[in-house]
Amino acid sequence: MHIVEFGAGTLRFLEEVPAQVPANGFVWIYVERETLDQETAALQQAAQKLGGSAMLDLHLKDLDNRDHPSHYDYTSIYDLVIFRRLASEPEVRAELGPVAPVSAALSSFGRIRTRAVGFVVFDRLLITVHPAECFTARAFIERFLADAVQSDGLSAAARSRLPTGTADLMLRMLNLMVDSYLELRKELGAELDQWQQDLIGPRARNSDWGALMAARSALHMLEDLCEGQNDAMQEWLDTQREQPAPGMAQAERDSLLARARDVIEHVQRVVQHVRRMEHGAETAVQIHFSAQGHRTNEIMRVLTALTAVFLPLNFITGFFGMNFEFLPLIHSSGAMWVMLALMLLVAFGVVLVFWRKRYLARSGR
Repeated sequence: MHIVEFGAGTLRFLEEVPAQVPANGFVWIYVERETLDQETAALQQAAQKLGGSAMLDLHLKDLDNRDHPSHYDYTSIYDLVIFRRLASEPEVRAELGPVAPVSAALSSFGRIRTRAVGFVVFDRLLITVHPAECFTARAFIERFLADAVQSDGLSAAARSRLPTGTADLMLRMLNLMVDSYLELRKELGAELDQWQQDLIGPRARNSDWGALMAARSALHMLEDLCEGQNDAMQEWLDTQREQPAPGMAQAERDSLLARARDVIEHVQRVVQHVRRMEHGAETAVQIHFSAQGHRTNEIMRVLTALTAVFLPLNFITGFFGMNFEFLPLIHSSGAMWVMLALMLLVAFGVVLVFWRKRYLARSGR
C-alpha cells in the first residue's frame, strides 16, 4: 500500500494512513491487486475514517476482478470507476509465456491486451487498485517525486500544479491510459497497411490469413473495449453534472468537467480510428478477391485467344488428314509448303484481328 497526502501545493509520502485529511487537500491510497486481500481491512478502515463510509463488499469484488470490464457505479458517499488500460510489453510477454514467439509479443495487434484499474472516489479520499507494477501509478509517483523539492523528510513542495481533488487525479490517470491507446494507432495503422499491400500484391496467395483474422478479432475486441470505456465515463460525467460535489468552486467544477470531456473525446477518437481500420481491412479483403478474379479473367482471356488461333489450323490439318483417295494437292510435291504458308497466314490474320479488337492488349492500356 502506498499513501500520498496532497495539501495546499504540497504533498507527502506517508508510511501509514493519517488520522485525518489535510485541510484543503486529499489522500491517495494506491494498492496492487495482488495484495488487495491482505490490505482489505486497512482499506476499509481508511475509507471509514477518511471517506466517511466503508466500501461495499460487491465493489471490493469488482476491484479484485482482473477481468472486469469498464464500469461505473456509485453510492451516496463514493463513486466506483473501473477502467481497462492497455497492457505494457512486459505484461504481454509475461502473459504469452516464454514459449511464445517474439513476433507474437511485439506485434501491434498482439499487444491489444488490457488490465483493469479500479478507482474509488470519495470527496477527500481516492483509493486506486492497479495490477502489479502498473505503469500508470508508477508514472504519477515518479512525476510527483521529480517535480517536487524535498523540504523535510517525507514532505515536499511541488513545483508544478498538483491535482486539485480526487476526481482530478483520477481523470489525469484515465487520460494517461487513453493516451496509450492513441499512441498505438500509428503502429496498428502501419501494420494494417502492410497487410493490405500484401493482399493486393502479385504474391497475395501466400498472405498470412490467420494473422489477418486475428487482427480483425483484436480490432473488434478493442472497439467493444472503448465503447465500454466511453459508456462508463459518460455515466460518470452525467452524474457530476446532475449532482455536483458540495463545496466545489464553479471554476474547479468547470475544469473537472472539461477534463472529463477531454478523456471521453480521446476515447471516441480511438473508437473512430478502430472503425476506420476495420473498414480498411474489409476493403482490403474485397480488393484481394477482386484482384484474384481479375487475374483469373486475364488467364482465361489468354487461353481463349490461343484456342481461337489454333482452331482454324486444327480444321485445316483435320481436313487434309481425312482418309480419302482423292484430295486436292495431296500428291503435289509443294503441297506441304503451300499448306504451311496458308496456316501461317490464317494464324497471323486471327492474331491481327484480335490485336485490332484489343483482345490481346494488357490491362490498363
